[in-house]
Amino acid sequence: MTDEHDIGDSLTLLADNGDPVSIYPASTSNVVMARIRSVDPENPRFVLELNEGEFLPPGEATFVAWLRSAKIQFNLTSDDWASLPGTPTLIPLGFPLKCLVLNRRASTRLETPLGIYYMASFVLNGKPYELQLYDFSSGGVGMRAPPRDCVGLHVGRKLQRVRLELGPESVMIADLEVRLSRTFRSFLLGEQVQIGCQFTNLSPAMRDELTRLLDKLNSARHR
Repeated sequence: MTDEHDIGDSLTLLADNGDPVSIYPASTSNVVMARIRSVDPENPRFVLELNEGEFLPPGEATFVAWLRSAKIQFNLTSDDWASLPGTPTLIPLGFPLKCLVLNRRASTRLETPLGIYYMASFVLNGKPYELQLYDFSSGGVGMRAPPRDCVGLHVGRKLQRVRLELGPESVMIADLEVRLSRTFRSFLLGEQVQIGCQFTNLSPAMRDELTRLLDKLNSARHR
């Protein structure tokens, strides 16, 4: 993808969805997590928001994100990745000259139906948690809750034996790893935290069951 307008549309969609961006600096093996805060297609520039506590070392870096059902990747280089004044997590950047569109997801992400509360329940360090599911796929789930209910759920945290309610009379127990944590404001619910998790240690039988549940929900949505 080399057209400036197409690149701008893709970055805007990532910003609107709040999707995570994984950054791989050439100078280190560490992965830096971020998202795209805003896009100005006229300039053309965008603002990158690093996750709290993250640092982007100088030099070349590869940016990777999921866009709908495809993965996009682009490279940028900076000597200092200068942030906006007074906001060290916000870094203004120019559009990349090109973006690579990589392999497709085996299964697209499905949003949970409106009016039906799908829940994720688990215990972490002796404390019970119960968060609402807002989407899921064969790769993981998205959860949300008020900040007071998400204490301790930082990126990299491993969650064991999570009880996932994926539909009427459909329950699955799985291990998850937190890959995204960001705060946003909902008009109806007020301040919320979005928690994106990846499945870990799924057995073949569990993957088959998850595929069945996804197919069941997808079929119901198209009736």
